[in-house]
Amino acid sequence: MPVGQELTVREYEKELLRLQTELVYMQEWIVANRKRLVVLFEGRDTAGKDGAIKRITAFLNPRTCRVVAVPTPSEREQSQWYFQRYVAHLPAAGEIVLFDRSWYNRAGVERVMGFCTEAEYEEFLRFCPAFEQALHNDGIMLVKYWLSVSDEEQERRFKKRLSDPRKRWKFSTIDLQGRARWVDYAEAKDRMFTHTDTDRSPWHVVEADDKRSARLNLISHLLSLVPYEHLDVLGPVKLPARQRRKYQRPLKSTQREIPTRYVVRAR
Repeated sequence: MPVGQELTVREYEKELLRLQTELVYMQEWIVANRKRLVVLFEGRDTAGKDGAIKRITAFLNPRTCRVVAVPTPSEREQSQWYFQRYVAHLPAAGEIVLFDRSWYNRAGVERVMGFCTEAEYEEFLRFCPAFEQALHNDGIMLVKYWLSVSDEEQERRFKKRLSDPRKRWKFSTIDLQGRARWVDYAEAKDRMFTHTDTDRSPWHVVEADDKRSARLNLISHLLSLVPYEHLDVLGPVKLPARQRRKYQRPLKSTQREIPTRYVVRAR
């Protein structure tokens, strides 16, 4: 496997900003050409899906790019066609949708935890490639990423997450079960790849033990898959003259200002 370019943290931040700028150009092209892009993020717990998604969306227009994290199905949703909940979130023309976990829940957590029947699981594996082919046939660009993390690194991140009150919400009872059923999840992932890693809709594996490297590699790869061009959508912008007319504004004392508890001074 070829060795990538080594970067310092400062160089990483510079390259990340460059790639994020390219993502803006990509979004402008998608909007202008009324394209539709769907990106799936799957992987083990703590693999870095949230961090990668946050770096991708940091400077994108939220009006035409949204993140979808479908919650546990309601009783009504459990009675629907399985893919129905996900179809509702697919993009319209000029939109990007990033799925933080996706319909592959059925091949992973639902399979391992027994949340679906054997028949439902087998039907998913049979039908999923046809479903994704239908998305491609309709003109949707579908990209699937699997963020891969080693046993040792996941263990380290689990322990760090447990000690950080800001991240405790990420550690659910399902995560605990996932750790206890490590081999079951590995087996489920391998079988999922066997059935759904197709030439038209392949899985792209991202080595994610180093989060910074994973983010740069993933974003760079995503940009390479979308045939975008730099568009001068806005062109030069000239600010209009500020309106001037007599108007007496209310006193600040009439407003309900929040307490000034902090004052940050420039160095």
